[in-house]
Amino acid sequence: MQRNCRAAERRKRQVLLPFLLSLFCGALSQQIRYTIPEELATGSLVGPLATDLGLSAQELPARKLRVSAEEEYFSISAESGDLVMSGRIDREKICGKKSECALEFEAVADNPMNIFHIVVAIQDINDNAPHFTAKYIDLEICESASPGVKFSLDSAQDADVESNSLKIYTINSNQYFSVSTKESPDGSKYPELLLEKPLDREQQSSHQLILTAKDGGTPSLTGTTQVRIQVTDANDHAPVFSQEVYRVSLQENVSPGHPVLRVTATDQDEGINAEITYAFHNVPTSTSLLFRLNPHTGDITTNGTLDFEKTRSYVLGVEAKDGGVHTARCNVQIEIIDENDNAPEVTFISFSNQIPEEANLGTVIALIKVRDQDSGHNGLVTCYIQKEVPFKLEPTSKNYYKLVIDRALDREQTAEYNITIIATDKGQPPLSSSTSVTLHIADVNDNAPVFHEASYVVHVAENNPPGASIAQVSATDPDLGPNGQVSYSIVASDLDPRALSSYVSVSAHSGVVFAQRAFDHEQLRAFQLTLQARDQGSPALSANVSLRVLVGDRNDNAPRVLYPALEPDGSALFDTVPRAAQPGYLVTKVVAVDADSGHNAWLSYHVLQTSEPGLFSVGLRTGEVRTTRALGDRDVTRQRLLVAVRDGGQPPLSATATLLLVFADSLQEALPDLGDRPEPSDPQSELQFYLVLALTLVSVLFLLAVTLAVALRLRSSSSSSTGGCFPSGLCSKSEPGVLPNYSEGTLPYSYNLYVATQSAKAEFNFLNVTPEMAPPQDLLSDDPSAIVCASNEDAKTTYDPSFSSHVSFCKPT
Repeated sequence: MQRNCRAAERRKRQVLLPFLLSLFCGALSQQIRYTIPEELATGSLVGPLATDLGLSAQELPARKLRVSAEEEYFSISAESGDLVMSGRIDREKICGKKSECALEFEAVADNPMNIFHIVVAIQDINDNAPHFTAKYIDLEICESASPGVKFSLDSAQDADVESNSLKIYTINSNQYFSVSTKESPDGSKYPELLLEKPLDREQQSSHQLILTAKDGGTPSLTGTTQVRIQVTDANDHAPVFSQEVYRVSLQENVSPGHPVLRVTATDQDEGINAEITYAFHNVPTSTSLLFRLNPHTGDITTNGTLDFEKTRSYVLGVEAKDGGVHTARCNVQIEIIDENDNAPEVTFISFSNQIPEEANLGTVIALIKVRDQDSGHNGLVTCYIQKEVPFKLEPTSKNYYKLVIDRALDREQTAEYNITIIATDKGQPPLSSSTSVTLHIADVNDNAPVFHEASYVVHVAENNPPGASIAQVSATDPDLGPNGQVSYSIVASDLDPRALSSYVSVSAHSGVVFAQRAFDHEQLRAFQLTLQARDQGSPALSANVSLRVLVGDRNDNAPRVLYPALEPDGSALFDTVPRAAQPGYLVTKVVAVDADSGHNAWLSYHVLQTSEPGLFSVGLRTGEVRTTRALGDRDVTRQRLLVAVRDGGQPPLSATATLLLVFADSLQEALPDLGDRPEPSDPQSELQFYLVLALTLVSVLFLLAVTLAVALRLRSSSSSSTGGCFPSGLCSKSEPGVLPNYSEGTLPYSYNLYVATQSAKAEFNFLNVTPEMAPPQDLLSDDPSAIVCASNEDAKTTYDPSFSSHVSFCKPT
């Protein structure tokens, strides 16, 4: 207990802290040295490492202070940061007979990364007593030996060193012998027996001595053996070696059986007393296995493989013994020469196998240690990276490098790197070794989605089924995971935002654009969308692309006849044609429109049926009905013409118009022909006829009343010529059957009245007032001649529901 206390006090005194450690990321600290005695119990304190490093207890969890993985004797307390024992240390096992014994290892801290070089010196304690290899030492001494003759005895072995090693030999008290302690060239001590008084075999033929070996520990330990001395007859010359110390150098790794040297001893005696045999003396068993000594010739050869890294020199004790009892000893010192037989070793002290691609230049990825067990130039190591990668090695101190980022990283170009570190020594020939690690590059959201096309244009035929797919946009994102997952949406459109969702939608996952309704080319011919592709990163990145949708036309609208206005049965009013009309005379014009576009709206006019073939023609594109020849005597007065209007679609759609033409020079002449139009005998038709006839009579009476009122007013005016014109004006200024135009009255427009004698119907040609034809102000003009028809081409006819009849008007001139 007292010894342990003294050892602990020595350990505290011997803790060396040359200067306060300064920690910086990626660099090595100064060396920290502690001294402890061997055989400390597990958990014993070695030194306050965290305190010596300047680390507080609060920093320890984050810094993750730890010793290097290969260290088995020490550990660091997670709570206090103290360096404590984790295994039993036997100094003799680790360092053997070396005077100085120390364990070197590294302590590593993270956040930031630091490495600290620690040396723990192991003090020897006196835990090994000297001991002799043999239980007995047999010695023969000739009785003729003179006082002062010395005899070397087998030495004792003590595994301890320095003050605890073997110090002195003693023997029990006697009158013939004394012992002295001698020191070999290697520092070991051996006993030498001195003859103090001549022997007399006749008086005492043998002697029994107790040889004691004592070390220098406190308390000291001893070992004993028995020396048995046999007194023989005289052999008065001992062998003598040519050299007391032989020295030789050997290359390591020489093959077994390689000659080392020859030792030679001579004896001046003759006969059996001069026959010398050689043997190793006081050589450790491990050493004796490496060398072989020929007992007859003194040749020493290798018997095993030498390794400079294990033992750099050997001392062999050789004893020469003659045929009698005399011996001589010499020492052979063998120096081992280092060869470059050890390749450098590369060890990753710390390594981060995954880093983000946005990591800054100079970021430390790994801390690397290189070591070569050879010495001199054979142990000088250079370290480099095998192939071109965006990393480099930076030396930090002797045999330490840090691996840092040298160029910007891009995971989309290279997702991982296989980094091979090669270490090469400077021996001849040089040796090298390599260590490979795989470094993964972690993805960051640094790439926005990219559409496959700069813009999209899609053609969609109208009348598409709702829900049909009309287009698909696609974008890719080279990032990984959520950073590369793309979703699609509509962010803008030239459609009404409130109605956008009723027109189109887009699949967020596939980018397929769906029509939500059937498109109508006649209502919507084109529209444009702005689609957005957006990844799921944080923050999210996006890209936009335009999609133009062109709605194609289909032939889904038949032509519609605008002029002449048709009755429900598809026929037009009667048009009169002068009997003297020449070929090419413009009878009327069929006007039609088609809501479709393009070829589907190209209209053509065709005569389907006519009463007199070859009498009329229709312009293919204009719809103008003209006479093709003059009217003959055999031609009937009333003509029926069926005109078809076809569009250019496939298949084409069409509409028809039935034109009724009467050849007459005046209305009165045409009236009998108008009344001859056959109608089917139908009670409903007859009823309609009488209603129309009644309406006509009422209208005639109304017109006569209006005419009479106007005439009376004109008569009362100062202009006598106007008043006298009433009876004749009704007949002279108008066509027969057409009332004159009046500048005053309640009618907003003038009209031509046709009286139908047919019992089925009465027809009125009536013109709707439109801005293109006759504005109301013009119709109410003071000039009665403003609405006189210059020709039949100026007459326009339409159906007026207020009169339930057709009314014809003239364009204003």
